[in-house]
Amino acid sequence: MIPDFEVTILGNTSSIPVHGRHHTAQVVRFGQDFLLIDCGEAMQLQARAFKIKVSKINYVFISHLHGDHYLGLVGLLSSYHLGKRTSPLTIYGPQGLDEIITTHFRWSNTKLSYPLTFVQTHDDGMILLLDDPRFEVYSFPLKHRLPTTGFLIKEKHGLRSMIKEKLQQNEVPLAAIHSLRQGIDYKDESGKLYKVKAFTHPLPPLRSYAYCSDTIYNPELKQFIQNADLLYHESTFMEDNVERAAITFHSTAKQAAEIAKMSQVKKLLLGHYSSRYVDLEPLLNEAKTVFENSILSEEGSTYSL
Repeated sequence: MIPDFEVTILGNTSSIPVHGRHHTAQVVRFGQDFLLIDCGEAMQLQARAFKIKVSKINYVFISHLHGDHYLGLVGLLSSYHLGKRTSPLTIYGPQGLDEIITTHFRWSNTKLSYPLTFVQTHDDGMILLLDDPRFEVYSFPLKHRLPTTGFLIKEKHGLRSMIKEKLQQNEVPLAAIHSLRQGIDYKDESGKLYKVKAFTHPLPPLRSYAYCSDTIYNPELKQFIQNADLLYHESTFMEDNVERAAITFHSTAKQAAEIAKMSQVKKLLLGHYSSRYVDLEPLLNEAKTVFENSILSEEGSTYSL
């Protein structure tokens, strides 16, 4: 059975929460695993509004230390403590984030009710952060005004499905079935060979989700996000503000589309909109001139891969 792989947007604005939009936060669900990517203010309120059970989140990934991407984190950790959470939580983030968290709880005289692990990220290459039996999470460098990483979530192959008709037509030993489901041909004691291609269905294509938070236009990103099924790429400005984008180390909607096109991703999800835009359709139209399969991220919407 193919597990669900989906992204729910909780916040998609940039520095100022306006026009009914909130700071960056999104939840990725892979089967029964929930991952939080960035945690801006109002993350908890947004999660409640869109019926996301934050108690199921076991991994948090913070891209960088600008407040619109992490200032909701301490509040979330505090709520877990007040709710008497006992299950472990792992936070992946840049240097300094652990100090911020530790300082807060030290001065509030709080000893958390659950194990909290911090893993420091680095912006000097593609690095494997989480190796789960069913998926992997990598960080990769973005170019912003301070150390910043994007994240790539890649599905792994699971066990293969057996062809029922083949099982009914042949007496297949349990040891052979176990081997075949793992994608390994099996030879029994008599020398009879059971081949994976003959007894199992082909594996479905592997899916991947790439997240690029704050970054200047950077063609080098394509080596990290090539062929992703879904790419979230910041589109803070439109092309008439391209100079402003460069000065602030952000991207335009058109530049996000260019990254999507050169990286040959399947779909582009725009986000991190500047407060100057009330109507977002012009950003979408600009992106579509370069990459047709572009869509606007909408808070409360879930995007399946």
